[in-house]
Amino acid sequence: MVASVVQQSSRLVVKVGSSLVTNEGRGLDHAALSRWAAEIAALNKVGKQVVLVSSGAIAEGLQRLGWKARPKALHELQAAAAVGQMGLVQAYESCFREHGLKTAQILLTHEDLADRTRYLNARSTLLTLLSLGVIPIINENDTVTTDEIKVGDNDTLGSLVTNLIEADALVILTDQKGLYTADPRKDPNAQFVFNADAGTPELEEMAGGAGSSVGTGGMITKILAAKRAARSGAHTVIACGREGDVLQRLANGEPIGTQLIARTSPLAARKQWLADHLQLRGSLTLDAGAARALLQEGVSLLPVGVVAVKGEFLRGDVVSCCDDDGREIARGLINYSADEARRIMRVPSKQIEAVLGYIDEPELIHRDNLVLL
Repeated sequence: MVASVVQQSSRLVVKVGSSLVTNEGRGLDHAALSRWAAEIAALNKVGKQVVLVSSGAIAEGLQRLGWKARPKALHELQAAAAVGQMGLVQAYESCFREHGLKTAQILLTHEDLADRTRYLNARSTLLTLLSLGVIPIINENDTVTTDEIKVGDNDTLGSLVTNLIEADALVILTDQKGLYTADPRKDPNAQFVFNADAGTPELEEMAGGAGSSVGTGGMITKILAAKRAARSGAHTVIACGREGDVLQRLANGEPIGTQLIARTSPLAARKQWLADHLQLRGSLTLDAGAARALLQEGVSLLPVGVVAVKGEFLRGDVVSCCDDDGREIARGLINYSADEARRIMRVPSKQIEAVLGYIDEPELIHRDNLVLL
């Protein structure tokens, strides 16, 4: 058997479905939440960074409001989400506090991840929280979401967050054992899928529709989430959240559930994305020292090394970095707008705040957002 990809992963996104969080819609399952908190705390101790994407706000809201069936009207769903989110975050906070861990609540919409500036801000916030040892707990911002800005389900949200923070693996905990070649409830010949390549068309054919009335997903959303996660080089594991010590066992290398492998390395996927980015919004000309440091030492680009700024761009746009002969040597996501970059070029990072009145980041382009050409 192939060892679990979670064993080698240092940054994980764990997504738990609403039927697990709310015990099939009967209100928050505090025992389950407590169990995951203990497992995530154990992963944290061995140096793994974990982001938790948790469903359950609407289901918990329905229970708190005494509503028996999930409403159809968007405003009622949003009201239920607002009520349920309070209970969800409260419960997680107290569970993690028992292990001496701090938590942070982050609510996202598709718009936050489609807009480059918001995307970068969300990324910076999440990476800062992880560096502080905090467990971010993410949910879709159901209270403000509309069809236009809705991610739609937390499997998809989990994969988008995986891309956002460049996690090594996405672990989707569900009430199913994993993926079968057909629906085992209907087909006695259905075979369990232990390993497969993420994004293959056959997987989508195997996955049926949504099976539970509590959430909005189904196996198909998990397969599509794995395909999306693989774009940034992340593997996906789909496993049953009711298995004992499931996260720790996966971290120990035990193959549990279905493992969907990404065939692109994270760096290659990111390089591909940046290198292929056709919409270059501008360019920076670097002095010889900065160009050499970028090419030979793989460092971030600081404002002090920039001698000229061309074009009009905003924070989060892709710009090219050229040496003093005009040759493009790198591309990256810029942390400042063109106007700001012009004001802080040739300026040491510690003086950025004095020049602009604030500081977003000490570097113009962080090395994680930079690709050498």
